[in-house]
Amino acid sequence: MPLNAIRQLTARERSRADNVRLGAGLAFVAGATNAGAFLAVGRYTSHMTGIVSEVADAVVLRRWPVAAVGAAALLAFMAGAATTAVLVNLGRRRGLSSAFAVPLLLEALLLLGFGAFGARLSESHALLVPATVLLLCFTMGLQNAVITKISRAEIRTTHVTGLVTDLGIELGKLFYSNRRDRADAPVRADRTRLRVLCLLLASFFAGGLVGALGFQRFGYVATVPLAALVGLLSLVPAVDDLRALFRAEPPATP
Repeated sequence: MPLNAIRQLTARERSRADNVRLGAGLAFVAGATNAGAFLAVGRYTSHMTGIVSEVADAVVLRRWPVAAVGAAALLAFMAGAATTAVLVNLGRRRGLSSAFAVPLLLEALLLLGFGAFGARLSESHALLVPATVLLLCFTMGLQNAVITKISRAEIRTTHVTGLVTDLGIELGKLFYSNRRDRADAPVRADRTRLRVLCLLLASFFAGGLVGALGFQRFGYVATVPLAALVGLLSLVPAVDDLRALFRAEPPATP
């Protein structure tokens, strides 16, 4: 992929097609991370609906350690989203071209750390499993907030429930018979949006397959290519800003 095309994926001035391409790539990463995390620690780390339900069940059953881990996972996801908001707004205020790329670069580093050090789970399972869950929930919060902000809430990459709901709505419009209501404005499906939703869902599913197969065959190191993919999407704008910083002339001394 040419550098200009990579640069445009996280550019501040962008098109809907850029949002869709970035969303598809990140949905693939989210699906792979989610599936791999389940095989690693027995939890889906982007599924906040399930985590909130699990916390409620644990409270009723008085399983306080389970409730505590679930609540911490929810807060970690929220903290990841908040971190993205802080980083993006700081980047915008300073006029950086990497405003949207920096959170993704942080995600790449966190995924790389998980891939490099995840094998130690077998050495200290009781301690590192909760920490890994929090790390991956934080990472998914980072990623989901990036694409939410960059697409103005049009695209999400970890929220499959919303994708399937929107897909069902558009399919309902597609199959609706307008002959019943000839006096009213016809119901029309947004076919472009329908294609985008199908692409995002397929990307998440394909990522899940790759993540599960990769982790099953190669273990934690299967996360490293995912980190490389996210890093590729974010590194070019970051390098652009660094080069601009070093080219800037120092302030004149009085």
